[in-house]
Amino acid sequence: MPALPAPYSYHNHSTWSDGTRSIVEMVAAAAAAGLVEFGMSDHYVLIPHSPNNASEWSMPLDRVGEYAAEVQATTWPGIQVRLGLEVDYFPETWQELPQRLAGIPFDYLIGSVHYADAFPIDSKASDWTPLGQEQVDEIYRIYWTRIRQLAECGLFDFVGHLDLPKKFGFYPQADLSRERNAALDAIAAADLALELNTAGWDKPCAKCYPSAALLLEVRRREIPVLISADAHAPEKATAHYRQAADLLRELGFSETVRFVRRERIAVPLAAG
Repeated sequence: MPALPAPYSYHNHSTWSDGTRSIVEMVAAAAAAGLVEFGMSDHYVLIPHSPNNASEWSMPLDRVGEYAAEVQATTWPGIQVRLGLEVDYFPETWQELPQRLAGIPFDYLIGSVHYADAFPIDSKASDWTPLGQEQVDEIYRIYWTRIRQLAECGLFDFVGHLDLPKKFGFYPQADLSRERNAALDAIAAADLALELNTAGWDKPCAKCYPSAALLLEVRRREIPVLISADAHAPEKATAHYRQAADLLRELGFSETVRFVRRERIAVPLAAG
């Protein structure tokens, strides 16, 4: 099997949140697919508008230490397992996160936005169908504002699936360039990395997160990138990886990044 051009994957899920298989099953599949590092990043969602601050697709908030211990105890021949977490940003609850996650030796934290206030951005298409265009525009406006705030809060190592609201094929018509550029500028100013998330190619939008046009803006700002499959099942461990690497090279990127104990390390993007 030819070597992968970027054999590191950090955005992945197990049955600790909304994945379909255990941590060890996901790691075994990643090793078989040719990855040399694989990070678990199950959801941690401290949601402000839900009973007990809980989300049905997040890990139990009081068991994050158990989750971390299981990831750290998982080994498999030929692959290094990294400890991550995908954490939702909410302006109402983000200040609680440092205390809740204190003392856990994460390799990285992914900052993501899945809600525009109480609206679930990527739950199901039927949430979007009744909306008028002005409502769609407003959800995008809130989303880009939350991404900017996420970057400014200083808690995270990279941004997850930027441009997520397009998942079901609903797009804004308003000019949101100011909000979008402010978010990208904040990511650059905070020295965050950003993933090319390949999962979007298998969603109704049939486009990666973020789009090629946005990736050009990312490159112009010299924001570091990495490739993620956002795998929720073993067979998705490296989905569209070569396509993603080809796209990055076409857009002028020459390296990706990896993470160890919150340190970001640049890695040449090998020929695919």
